[in-house]
Amino acid sequence: MTRSGKRSVPQSTLRIIGGQWRGRKLTFTPAEGLRPTPDRVRETLFNWLAPAIHGARCLDLFAGSGALGLEALSRGAASCDFVDTSATALRQIEHHLRLLVPGVPARCQSAPALAFLQAGAGIYDIVFIDPPFGKNLVDPVCTQLDVAGTLAPGGMAYVETAVRDPAPHVPARWRLHREKVAGEVSYRLFVRER
Repeated sequence: MTRSGKRSVPQSTLRIIGGQWRGRKLTFTPAEGLRPTPDRVRETLFNWLAPAIHGARCLDLFAGSGALGLEALSRGAASCDFVDTSATALRQIEHHLRLLVPGVPARCQSAPALAFLQAGAGIYDIVFIDPPFGKNLVDPVCTQLDVAGTLAPGGMAYVETAVRDPAPHVPARWRLHREKVAGEVSYRLFVRER
């Protein structure tokens, strides 16, 4: 018997934990540096965001698996833009969006996060910043969000880093709203003062 020569690619699973798509399991191809935000961290984050998520314009920078943006849409966000440099990751997010609700208000953008922001990304109510750990990407992205006016007044920025990384330096008008540590992940929610 001849084999086709195609090897099956191992798949990872992402579970939507709340909202209209609660319990849906989505598969994606794992890649180096791709680590979806753990369920318990997402649960805490979206509890923090509960008063602001409905009708929010969201931006998922360093989207990867799309876990944060998909969770936001499931919980009532008006729209979400997913930004990543991986064409494979963006194709998988587009597939998940078609699978969940065709025509969902979302766009996938292939670009480095800083280039996307420098090009005039628009204005967002909630921005998710979850870059690969140890690459010193958080501080310049936060600065550019502020310089470009991408985060709306009163908007929220979620920042996820490794516990071993230094605390992010954020713009002066960003106020720390909540912070927590779970395992190797340190996560913070900032509010841009009006």
